[in-house]
Amino acid sequence: MVRLTVLLKPNSRHRQEVIENGDGTLTVYTKSPAIENRANKEAIELLAKHFNVPKTRVKLIKGETSRQKVFAISE
Repeated sequence: MVRLTVLLKPNSRHRQEVIENGDGTLTVYTKSPAIENRANKEAIELLAKHFNVPKTRVKLIKGETSRQKVFAISE
């Protein structure tokens, strides 16, 4: 299992992507707002696409209501 520290930026107008930062963390830009868990669900979809794994392998471990999150990708 791989743990990823992610900074989530919801409500992005122009970007919907995953960016790798120099310190080993990721920044995820979503177009969905941080309402009713929509941004978290879109972040899971973007991370699954970025790492080429099914969405069911990406889990939110920590930070459901925070911008700083920890996701796990199972092997």
